Amino acid sequence: MKKVEIIAEIAQAHDGSIGILHSYIDALAKRGIDTIKFQMHIAEAESSDKEPFRINFSYEDNTRYDYWHRMGFSLEQWKGIKQHCQEAGVGFLCSPFSIKACEWLKELGETRVKIASGEIDNKLMHDYIATFAKEVLISSGMSTIKDLKICEEHYLSKGISTSVFQCTTAYPTPAEQVGLNAIEQMRNNFDCPIGLSDHSGEIYPSLAAIALGATKLEFHAVFDKDMFGPDASSSLSLNQIETLVEGVRFIQKAHANPIDKTNAVKYDELKAMFGKSLAVRKDLPIGHVISVSDLESKKPAGEGHPASNYEDLLGKKIIKPLKKYNFINLSDCE
Repeated sequence: MKKVEIIAEIAQAHDGSIGILHSYIDALAKRGIDTIKFQMHIAEAESSDKEPFRINFSYEDNTRYDYWHRMGFSLEQWKGIKQHCQEAGVGFLCSPFSIKACEWLKELGETRVKIASGEIDNKLMHDYIATFAKEVLISSGMSTIKDLKICEEHYLSKGISTSVFQCTTAYPTPAEQVGLNAIEQMRNNFDCPIGLSDHSGEIYPSLAAIALGATKLEFHAVFDKDMFGPDASSSLSLNQIETLVEGVRFIQKAHANPIDKTNAVKYDELKAMFGKSLAVRKDLPIGHVISVSDLESKKPAGEGHPASNYEDLLGKKIIKPLKKYNFINLSDCE
């Protein structure tokens, strides 16, 4: 099994603060994740005052455009963000939401791009990304297998490697909408790494996904689920992330070390220790005919006749008296 890549997405958890964003980088790096994912929003290129709030969660933004403007950073700030990730020993990954954002990623020297589920049909963006990317990670969201194949084939035709993620567009995602069955569907339909982009706010879908063969996990991260923002309730807290990382590495190690259930030679000594020999349940005189009610099984194996073969003794006469709970062998019978 390939190493599972654990991707923690900051998204809008920074609430427009470059300082808070940098503190997330340090906090997540300490939790052992592999990659930090960002969203690059450039309001004037991406949005307009016609864009509605899906849910009007904001107390300070009159429009969705205002919100994206407050969430944006300059190109120089993005250069500092990428450098901080490198210094912290974590990968930098970003989803662009405009051609301008793609241009900035290209200027940052990025060759790995995450395609957000809402951009699956944005051929204008796909064509631009194909001019500089070497790898794309595609989130399914509201897309069908057919939609994903069209997008993936676009990149494969240009020699760009792909990964495909099961993702449900619901925040937070309830258990009945996680879609773990899609992991196997995607494994059967795509010859590339399969991942889960989860918004449940729980660690369980990710752990289940890697047991089903996913090799990439993505989730939103937040300092505290009571924080302001659209993703807080569907994110994982730092404590949850620590537990998830430990669980992923444990399961990954288990996958990487298969056991051979056709050969148990190494357990021979233990099997003898915990195995059972036959004994008698009461004092028995010479000539007594053994019945099943006379027999008990006691540890260890090898002291009496094997308990697994107790029927060998039934109906036989004993040739010497036996005390209660003495072991019994075939040599004690005729």
